[in-house]
Amino acid sequence: RTMAEGNICAKLANPARPVFFLGDVPPGEGTPPGRCQDICNKFTARSRALANDGFVVYDIQDEPGRSDIDRPFPFRRVMDSSAYAALLSRSSGKQSVVYKCVADPDFEGWLDRAASEHGHTAINLVGRATSGGEYQGPTIAQAMDIVACRGDKVRFGCVCIAERHTMEAAEARGKSYPTEHANMLRKQLSGAKWFISQAVYDAEPTIRLLRDYAALCRERGVTPRKVVLTFAPVSRKKTMNFIKWLGVRVPPEAEEKILSAERPVDSSVEFLCGVLRTILSECSGVGVPLGISCESVSIYKAEIDGVHELFRRLQGILLDSRGTPWKVHWVEVISTKGEEAEETPDETSRTEKNQVVVHRSNQNEFALLRAGLTGVVLGGALVASGVVL
Repeated sequence: RTMAEGNICAKLANPARPVFFLGDVPPGEGTPPGRCQDICNKFTARSRALANDGFVVYDIQDEPGRSDIDRPFPFRRVMDSSAYAALLSRSSGKQSVVYKCVADPDFEGWLDRAASEHGHTAINLVGRATSGGEYQGPTIAQAMDIVACRGDKVRFGCVCIAERHTMEAAEARGKSYPTEHANMLRKQLSGAKWFISQAVYDAEPTIRLLRDYAALCRERGVTPRKVVLTFAPVSRKKTMNFIKWLGVRVPPEAEEKILSAERPVDSSVEFLCGVLRTILSECSGVGVPLGISCESVSIYKAEIDGVHELFRRLQGILLDSRGTPWKVHWVEVISTKGEEAEETPDETSRTEKNQVVVHRSNQNEFALLRAGLTGVVLGGALVASGVVL
């Protein structure tokens, strides 16, 4: 199958194929429309050479209650996630998973605009930053009900946070065992079609979460939803501090190894590849389908470049783990004369000029290849015999 087959919700719902996303943050609030389009075009042009299924567009909110420590990067308001995702779709021909924080008094109005005006079908709901404080808008449970009532027009997923699924987190909440797997199942039963993790730097909590979620699903007789694991490279101390401020658990030895390297971004890419390999090895056979999303949490060039290298490597690791042949296939979807290229069963037309897609080979392909080679050899032999006679 090609990466272009089916819409984004179908790809997320299909347990037989992984998904691969690139994360992006909208430009700052008040950015002129022309400049927004330029930023969008630059992002899609760089991502065109990557075999991705689409994008994850984040909804950035001020979160003063998230941590006792100061925010490493100052908060700046950004343009609406739905509006920016619409720009990405028009520029790339690909859909986005659009993040939306439910703490919005106009949540239902936003949802209507996202679906009807911007054409989005995949919304990722994010709860309030903390359980304390006063917030406007629906709770996460109410928001799930609101989206579920829209039927097939728009579907939703939720975040999953492995850092909540540690014994330390459970003890802090007065629990005898972590409960994030139960939270995931509860959201699934309320209509969540997928889950997206926050950035992963420690394999152990993610392994525990995936195993426990799979076991609980088997116990309840339901099929696990796909879990998209998020990865973000770092190249400097300030970005690492921001990653930790976001709540990501970074082992001290990993932080030291990355930041002391001659090229920290390369070290972080290598480290995160090892994290994914460990997760895949320890969770092999549990029955939770996986996907990958890569993002940069800063606008630092080295980290943006690192995202692309990380994406390619993680994609190869995840596809290799499936044990079936695969290849990266380059497709020209618009001819040099400006006409659409002929579409084949393995090449689905898009609006971009050039696309790279991941294509899974199958046994029929190899059978056809063997048959074709046999025909060539046999035909050549017969021609040779005719000449001799």
